[in-house]
Amino acid sequence: MISSWRRLRAVRRAQKVVLMVGSSEQEEAATSDQTELLTIPSHFRCPISLDLMKDPVTLSTGITYDRESIEKWIESGNRTCPVTKQPLTIRSLDVGPICIPNHAIRRMIQDWCVENHSFGIERIPTPRIPVSPMDASDILNNIASTSSRGDRQGCVQSLAKLKSLIRESERNKRCFVTHGAGTALSSAFKDFSNSSSSSSLLHESNVFVFEEILSVLPSMFPLNEDARSQLGSPAAMHCMVSLMRSGGLSARRNSVLALKEIVSSSDSSRRNQVEALAAIDGALEAIYELIKEPICPTATKASLVITYHMTTLTHPTHAKERIITRFVEMGLVNLLVETLIDADKSICEKALGVLNGICNTELGIHTAYDNSLVIAILVKKLLRVSDLATEFSVSILWKLLTTRKSRINENDEGVDQALAEVLQVGGFQKLLLLLQVGCSERTKEKTSELLKLLNLHRERLERLECIDSQDYKDLKRPFL
Repeated sequence: MISSWRRLRAVRRAQKVVLMVGSSEQEEAATSDQTELLTIPSHFRCPISLDLMKDPVTLSTGITYDRESIEKWIESGNRTCPVTKQPLTIRSLDVGPICIPNHAIRRMIQDWCVENHSFGIERIPTPRIPVSPMDASDILNNIASTSSRGDRQGCVQSLAKLKSLIRESERNKRCFVTHGAGTALSSAFKDFSNSSSSSSLLHESNVFVFEEILSVLPSMFPLNEDARSQLGSPAAMHCMVSLMRSGGLSARRNSVLALKEIVSSSDSSRRNQVEALAAIDGALEAIYELIKEPICPTATKASLVITYHMTTLTHPTHAKERIITRFVEMGLVNLLVETLIDADKSICEKALGVLNGICNTELGIHTAYDNSLVIAILVKKLLRVSDLATEFSVSILWKLLTTRKSRINENDEGVDQALAEVLQVGGFQKLLLLLQVGCSERTKEKTSELLKLLNLHRERLERLECIDSQDYKDLKRPFL
């Protein structure tokens, strides 16, 4: 297979002339230029990708490849040279293949690009040498040593080198991750946090170094247990909350991403870290503001994940109720309902998860009842977003209807009105269809209870039902 370069610039020039002159001869010239092809010399093409090599390197087998292609080959688990099929040594697999830059071929390719510049071919830049494991270790050691002795300027300089190298290539980033960049950065953040003021305001001299560390740290996710432990220290979380409240947009975004990484861990310390975060003055307000005034979708999702863990983890009862009560007082329920109106799939799932957690308390249920849109939106999300969103929607409806009705001794007109609204917007048919297409056992139980409750009111309110059968024309039915 022979790859070719089209004479792009010649075609563009010819097309411009056609537009200006409008002659049939120029049109024919443009057509002929467009079909004229320039063949890449075979020894300039990578044997793997068959494209022009940008960074030619030679293996010990004597075959030259493009660096990106051969590294992907090795990372995929291959242990032989793609062309010769000769096995690669174990030493080459520890730090990647033994790739010797082929400067002669690279210069020949660059000269060829310059010679064919008129055909629209741009000269490939001289590639940078990838960072070595020794260089990566030296930079990380410098970050650790400068942070331990409080040398802000020295730490920022090392961070600048780290940022520059990981931006150059994905390979450099993987090299730093492999050599413990996440732990080194988390430890540095903790060291400077311990030297900051314990008040809600950060020490001004440390703000810049905090922002620099957090600007690199998300690139190292997911963190290991040691890194999460250091980043989840009380002093470090205080600093991140302060940055979320008074920092710039990037600092607020990176802070909430770091907090999400801490509370989303699967180790045994997660509960303690979530409770410690919730106990920090201004933490709940800062997270709420990021949902209310979004910076970017990533920050919004991270804020919702943190809120979900705060409202659903097994806290002591009084601690969970305190957290939910504060969120409800700030207006989180109404904010979530507004967010659900036109949210994408990911945000919708997370917002429903938070609303489901809030409805674990009586205050949350009453507040949700007061929102006139909640029933219609929950029914709308059934079978439309994802299986997870459907499960959350069923759970919230179940809590709003059956749980509340069981807590009062006499008939509740509010529950009757809610049942009528569910029937009116087609909730009965959707729930019935959910049982047919299948769902989890827990969701099936809640759906069945809802259907029994709705069926009692169905005869009286049958005329209010409305549903468009076209809504389900593309729905897959695995039971057929």
